[in-house]
Amino acid sequence: MTYLYDDTTTTYEAFLRGLQVSNNGNCLGKRSAPGKPYEWITYKQVLDKAHNFGSGLITKGVVASNSTFVGIYSGNCIEWAVADLGCQMFSMVPVPLYDTLGPEACKYIINQTELCTIVCDDSAKALKLLTEKGQLASLKRLVFIGTTLPDDLKQAAESCNVDLLLFKDVELLGQNNRQEPKPPKPDDLATLCYTSGTTGDPKGVMLTHANFLILLSAVHLQESSVLTLQPKDVHLSYLPLAHMFERGMHIIVFMCGASIGYFSGDIRKLTEDLMELRPSIFPTVPRLLNRIFDKVQAGVSGSWFKSLLFKLALHCKMQEVKRGIVRNDSIWDKLVFGKIQKLLGGRVRIIVTGSAPLAPSVLDFVRCAFGCLVLEGYGQTEATAGITFNTPGETESGNVGIPLACNYVKLVDVPEMDYFAKDDKGEVCCKGGNVMKGYYRNPEKTAEALDNEGWLHTGDIGMWLPNGTLKIIDRKKNIFKLAQGEYVAVEKVENIYLKSRFVGQCFVEGDSLKPSLMAVVVPDEEVVKPFAENNGLPTDLVQFCKSEKAKEIILKDMLSKAKGDHLKGFEQAKDIHLHPELFTVESGLLTPTMKNKRPALRKFFKQTVENLYKKHQL
Repeated sequence: MTYLYDDTTTTYEAFLRGLQVSNNGNCLGKRSAPGKPYEWITYKQVLDKAHNFGSGLITKGVVASNSTFVGIYSGNCIEWAVADLGCQMFSMVPVPLYDTLGPEACKYIINQTELCTIVCDDSAKALKLLTEKGQLASLKRLVFIGTTLPDDLKQAAESCNVDLLLFKDVELLGQNNRQEPKPPKPDDLATLCYTSGTTGDPKGVMLTHANFLILLSAVHLQESSVLTLQPKDVHLSYLPLAHMFERGMHIIVFMCGASIGYFSGDIRKLTEDLMELRPSIFPTVPRLLNRIFDKVQAGVSGSWFKSLLFKLALHCKMQEVKRGIVRNDSIWDKLVFGKIQKLLGGRVRIIVTGSAPLAPSVLDFVRCAFGCLVLEGYGQTEATAGITFNTPGETESGNVGIPLACNYVKLVDVPEMDYFAKDDKGEVCCKGGNVMKGYYRNPEKTAEALDNEGWLHTGDIGMWLPNGTLKIIDRKKNIFKLAQGEYVAVEKVENIYLKSRFVGQCFVEGDSLKPSLMAVVVPDEEVVKPFAENNGLPTDLVQFCKSEKAKEIILKDMLSKAKGDHLKGFEQAKDIHLHPELFTVESGLLTPTMKNKRPALRKFFKQTVENLYKKHQL
């Protein structure tokens, strides 16, 4: 398929459609301060602000062209959406810069795209850009999101000859110098999204307006019986707009005339924003759902009565879910699940999750506890974040749905891992209107990802299930051979160990000269502290990690999860080391998308892993 609506073939046209179907309803909202209600601006007001912003940039010398890139280095906010739409109106291309990309990656992106203009929301980040102007030859102007310009920014900008402007002043300049919009065509670039892997420089994924609208039309068509968003729907934006999952959510919300409220910026206070906004649509990631699941499990484990009641409620609701009954007004909702539903504001009717595997037990819990539809999808930035998606009537867990109507999906043999398409197992490849044009100025990496026939090779290993759905079972990359010649995909092993309620983070390591694996585990502090109190273990996390008894308990639980997922003996960790500090992006141990940065972890824990091997004299 191509487009759902003939008049909506670009992201700009999607917004114009939203203006029409919402009858100029509420579009974007924010809280002016903690404890304050959401304040809203309408679709027409957003369009005017975007027109002004784009006109202001052009007045300052920016060229209205699809070869003009504009950097957006900001957290989610109204200005982000306004800058994005302002670029679209004049065929310019927004280039998001992650908060957590790191300085070297940011410099690489700015230099590769020759960014002249960057929108920034943080004085420290802006100052960093200005002080490194000597390494950023293209940078000419910096647009600061704020009420006033800090003095140190003014001085730094003056010293390096960069034009420093307030966002609101660019809007005012454009208001006084209105330019005629230059709307994009479907095949024009809509964004350049850089993905950061575990090694090497980030790659700029070139996505067109057609990529977005073809994908979102397919999602809308497949889920039309339940996902027909209406102007009364509300979405809470907290997942990074620099990632295509949230970017796609913005576009589909706009296309349907619904509204978006931005979180306050502090993820620790997300619950407060949820309670105030009370969204009806809640896109999320497995990590957050896992934490809710773990908290609820920990909350009922201390009382046999609570535990029994919870298990009974879950069983009864699950029987309804299997019959296709999804509701939040049963006796079990009143007795047990009502408080859980209030965690998301109490009005959510659809939860959408993706970006990582979600354990079937967690998915079943979420479907029952929140009494709403839970849709799980699978995709990559290179496929505009969507390849497969659950159908509305899907009640089975453990799959990521069927191929969206915008692309073909096939499995390709991976003989070195013993996966063959004839057995309905292999590397997931897709081809269609959602697939990127390529990596910006990187033909070598483009050729690695896209073959001569246009198939995108994802690097993920999938399996077709009897009902026609896809299950992601492995990862082609990050595999190595143990001493006995067996191949191990460590990401698969790590994902299984993360199902243990005790495990917050996990790094599994092996050696081609050794016959077994070792693992470094960061315990989930919110789970282990109450557990330690009830079981006579140290409550201080550092001391807990030194406890042999604690290690035995966690390793036993991890091995139980491994057995439940049918891991072979050589795929299981022989021993573990408990580490009290989280892996972070700042420490260089995680990628900006929160994935293990394996080379850095390997170097950091080299001696630790060696000591584990010595202990077992392997």
